[in-house]
Amino acid sequence: MEASFEITLEMVTAVVAGISAQVLAAYLRVPSIVLLLLLGILLGSDGIGLLHPHSLGTGLEVIVALATAIILFEGGLNLDLRELGRVSVSLQLLVTLGTLITLLGGSMAAHWLGEFPWNIAFLYASIIVVTGPTVINPLLKQINVDRQVATLLEGEGVLIDPVGAILAFVVLDTILNGDADPLNAIIGLLMRFAIGGAIGAAGGYLMSLIFKRANFLSFELKNLVVLAILWGLFTLAQTIRSESGVMTTVIAGAVFANSSVPEERLLRHFKGQLTILSVSVLFILLAADLSIASVFALGWGSLFTVLVLMFVVRPINILLCTWNSDLNWRQKLFLSWVAPRGIVAASVASLFAISLTQRGINGGDAIKALVFLTIIMTVVCQGLTAGQIAKWLQITSKEATGAVIVGCNPLSLLIARFFQERGEKVVMIDTDPDCFAQAEAQNLRVIASSALDTAVLEEAELASMGTFLAMTSNGEVNFVLAQRAAEEFNPPRVLAVFPRDPQANTSATSKVNQAFVSDLAIKTWNEYLNDGRVKLGTTTLNELEFATQQDHIQEKIRTGVLIPLLVEREQRLQVMPVNQEWEVGDRIIYLLHDPRPNLLKRLSGGSQSTPLALEKLPEVEEVPLAKLAQLSTSEASGS
Repeated sequence: MEASFEITLEMVTAVVAGISAQVLAAYLRVPSIVLLLLLGILLGSDGIGLLHPHSLGTGLEVIVALATAIILFEGGLNLDLRELGRVSVSLQLLVTLGTLITLLGGSMAAHWLGEFPWNIAFLYASIIVVTGPTVINPLLKQINVDRQVATLLEGEGVLIDPVGAILAFVVLDTILNGDADPLNAIIGLLMRFAIGGAIGAAGGYLMSLIFKRANFLSFELKNLVVLAILWGLFTLAQTIRSESGVMTTVIAGAVFANSSVPEERLLRHFKGQLTILSVSVLFILLAADLSIASVFALGWGSLFTVLVLMFVVRPINILLCTWNSDLNWRQKLFLSWVAPRGIVAASVASLFAISLTQRGINGGDAIKALVFLTIIMTVVCQGLTAGQIAKWLQITSKEATGAVIVGCNPLSLLIARFFQERGEKVVMIDTDPDCFAQAEAQNLRVIASSALDTAVLEEAELASMGTFLAMTSNGEVNFVLAQRAAEEFNPPRVLAVFPRDPQANTSATSKVNQAFVSDLAIKTWNEYLNDGRVKLGTTTLNELEFATQQDHIQEKIRTGVLIPLLVEREQRLQVMPVNQEWEVGDRIIYLLHDPRPNLLKRLSGGSQSTPLALEKLPEVEEVPLAKLAQLSTSEASGS
């Protein structure tokens, strides 16, 4: 009973510590792996001695294997083949040529600088070729880097994990068996890829069939069935060929995710929660099992090994693998900097240390220490600075331009024209063919379909756009469309015209902003536009009259005669949300209702060559009478 209670205490401590680290990381907005590593080391034998993972015995290896299967499956679920197609050549090179570059560069650095024997140096390099989605994905969500870079890093992290893990096990097998024939090593590598890929593809298809056709099962039970099948596939692949299971889990996740499963979102949430739990427990246990003395015993040579890996090997890797891509130098520089190692490297290193020690081969503890040193340095240095570097390089998703606008009507066409004249890409989506003629006359791209279809949003390239705006005549539909777009594509700015207070639903307003003004009567303003009963104006908020200008415009908004359409800030044009906080220097573009018809009527049916005419309208620009009285009083007192 005492032994079983000790194991129970170990696991409970690991779970509590891991989730606590996740919560604290979310609060501090830092990569969770940083706190997991620090807390694991603190609780381990070199800290306060509360955790002793070696007491789990072979159970630790079982936990590592099953948790890794969940982590890699969840990574496969996040692989969007259509998105990957846009960076397919670079991604293929990163997983193939990039692996080779890291293997050779890392092994030479470990041998010449770290003074490791060649076989141990190659083993170390084979372990750290991986980057890992468990570190990359949370980091990218936190810093919101542009979609092309994010897709490449996510794809590399997911696909290179099984490649690196299998490569590492082939190198370990070569060391343990003393077989130096490279042909046998290559055959072993390809066999594991083939077996794992075949089982994973069949298993992923089976999972999708269950989700589609087993309607008698509840959502919760379907999720558990998928988990049971996943572990079954992993074990089957491992039985047929050792270490082919890691490839199985990734392929199964990718096949399932790209099979158009109706309730796939529910499975993603479930597996995402399991992944957070798995990563938390694994990092705490593996970090607690790390000997700090062994890390310091490595010496300066190992520190230089990691620095060479970060500042020489990775940039060369990116330079060669993205040579003919359409990535600019800013994107390539960011890719060169961000390559943190994660849980797969830590897990494999820990298992290898055990295997080498059991076979009486020196270097197991040193490899584990060097891998953890690599994880700590890359995670801390790159994880904590990636956001600032992305902002400095101006490649955050907030810098993304272009707009996808749902609803083809006079008001939406007017918004589209402004983006178009800025040289930004605009795509309109609508199901009414009668509205297409005006859009096409202005050379605007229109997709005749429903925006509820994810494939339509993909066709509109929403993943690379800066703004999503839903402004059909149905406010409820607009809100649903915006929520769907935010969940599936997460563009930087998601707005919709809907008839409710944006504060009424806090869970939605975190992603969806109400556009223009509260309860916009979009049909009425479309009629005004068609009849030419509006003026198109602009005003710039200055420091001297900022408060008065703001109050004056807000008063006209409240009386329903003015709607702010766009705000230009730092030379960037954005759709005006209801909760926008105005700043000095903002340029507000608005529509002002004027009962008298004017020349703006031609804009709704004009051609692209007709420029949008913005005026400084006296109705908005003039200083209110109260302000004039205040100025007169101050002048009189001054004289």
